[in-house]
Amino acid sequence: MTSTKHEVEVSYDVSNEFFRLWLDERMHYTCAVYERDNETLEQAQVNKSRVLYEYAEMNPDKLVLDIGCGWGANLEYLSVARETKRAHGITLSSAQFDELNARKIPGVEVFLTDYRDYAPKEKYDALVSIEMIDHLCSPAQANQGLAVEIYREYFKKCASWVKPGSCFGFQAILRNRVPRVRQDIADLKFTADVIFPGGLNPRLEELIQAVNPYWEVVELKTRRVDYGKTTAEWLRRMRLQETAIRAKWGDQVFDDYDRYLSTCVRGFANHWSSDVQMKLRHIDV
Repeated sequence: MTSTKHEVEVSYDVSNEFFRLWLDERMHYTCAVYERDNETLEQAQVNKSRVLYEYAEMNPDKLVLDIGCGWGANLEYLSVARETKRAHGITLSSAQFDELNARKIPGVEVFLTDYRDYAPKEKYDALVSIEMIDHLCSPAQANQGLAVEIYREYFKKCASWVKPGSCFGFQAILRNRVPRVRQDIADLKFTADVIFPGGLNPRLEELIQAVNPYWEVVELKTRRVDYGKTTAEWLRRMRLQETAIRAKWGDQVFDDYDRYLSTCVRGFANHWSSDVQMKLRHIDV
């Protein structure tokens, strides 16, 4: 099963104010794309949204769905930067849902729902999903060999929501090598159990298997180095706010997130983890 609403809220509902302290100004909580050495996190996050916009072959007149839309950063990009007339988003996080509605983004409608229960009233011209798929398969299910089946059901459902020939700008965190040092393994387990309970990052080969027979992989780009830079910048910004975080949310929250982000930085540096962006095209036959 996908992560439950409670598990998702453990991951994202600490406090919108808390995340606002160390994410970029639009609150992207996903891998940015650094195209030049001197780019800010804010610029790199815009790059990410642009890449996925192009992968999904969007234009201002197309109706797009953002699956797992977070606090609305990508939807805001579509509406403001790209003048998209209509865009929908779905999330399981109540805090993200409230934040998105508070932003009052023109042309954007958001739904608080599990993707499995979502039944759109009309077909979409394009889809985007940014690092939502890691909430679909639990470690126990992966150990039972169910990961590809679970991911395939997701891609099948997504395919049922779109018009013929539609494209999908898809992004996912990947798991790669397993560390050999006991403390590294413990830190990864902590991240999975405490920060993101119920979820598991897919392996790239699982995604390649799972898109068939519903989607064609047109283009693929891994972003391991980019995610290392992204998480390092999150960690730097969060540590600058240490006094405020400890005062308002307590020592445990700061210590947990410091451990989690430090583990992420090491994970991308050591190839334990990576990230992928894919351009998928719906197979109409």
